[in-house]
Amino acid sequence: MELQESIRLLYPPGERAQLEISTIKGDASNRQYFRVSSPRGASVVCADPAFKSVKPQSYPFLIVRDLFARYGIRVPELLGMAHERGLLLLEDCGDLMLQDEVPQLDRDRLAIRYRQIIDILVRIQSIRPGGNTTDTTIPFLLSFDHDKLMFEFDFFIEHGLNGYFKGRIDADAQTRLRDEILAITDLLVLPEHFVLNHRDFHSRNIMLFRDEPVIIDFQDARLGLPQYDAVSLLRDSYVRLDSELVDELKRYHFEQLRLAGLTAMDESEYLRLFDLMAFQRNVKAVGTFCYQTAVIGNRAFEHSIAPTLGYLREYIAARPELAEAGRLLEPIMPGISR
Repeated sequence: MELQESIRLLYPPGERAQLEISTIKGDASNRQYFRVSSPRGASVVCADPAFKSVKPQSYPFLIVRDLFARYGIRVPELLGMAHERGLLLLEDCGDLMLQDEVPQLDRDRLAIRYRQIIDILVRIQSIRPGGNTTDTTIPFLLSFDHDKLMFEFDFFIEHGLNGYFKGRIDADAQTRLRDEILAITDLLVLPEHFVLNHRDFHSRNIMLFRDEPVIIDFQDARLGLPQYDAVSLLRDSYVRLDSELVDELKRYHFEQLRLAGLTAMDESEYLRLFDLMAFQRNVKAVGTFCYQTAVIGNRAFEHSIAPTLGYLREYIAARPELAEAGRLLEPIMPGISR
């Protein structure tokens, strides 16, 4: 059955001939998105092949969507589904992303918007298993443990250093770099500080619908340091914020964590781990962008590679733990590359 025909079957028979179906540009995944206009208004259909192979009650998107909604996180409403065809019918929350709004706001309004979003982030990071939720599986059994962090670093080595940047860093330097990365990873695996993270909390996954932030693409949520999502938001590959504003927002996030009883860190430790986590998160993002560009042939992400690498210099300069890794990465860093 053709995909568009399957989509029409989500709607009452009397509406199917009147539907207008258009493709929405998706993310770096196997999911496809469509906007469907019907006599009753617009909605969005997500076509995910992975949805066919699991029971709805085991599907991470539905588990996390329901969890977030129960805790007051604004997410798209679920309007229907066709599990056997891998289709989800969702509320249409428009096309305006945080990424689109940033250039339109002055500094004060931008700070207000980002504080509003950090408040949402802290609400996510406050969610715990137990209490008034029975969730003891996804996402609470997943974390940024040693294996997950090293998988992301190794993905960068494979598709960044041995793919997109092949020939820039030799095998011996890569071996030494991986040893440095192992040491950095050990510094980031601190389960006693873990909270729930969205896992991809950046400006393209925050929609602004009727001036309200709506969180999307949350299906990979897992436990990790609170800095992980803060890095995604404030050291965003798609939006570069003024450094003074970033410092102000880091302090705001830390203070909200402290007030909510979510961290035992002091501010200096929060900031140190923010930089180490930012190094990991940005390197991981570069690996994804390189893979999409060189392997998938999707060049839409290529222009984000250099700006994301550009963030690394600040962390490397600030944190001695990153100095050797930074030296080994110099051949691919903007302004140093040959």
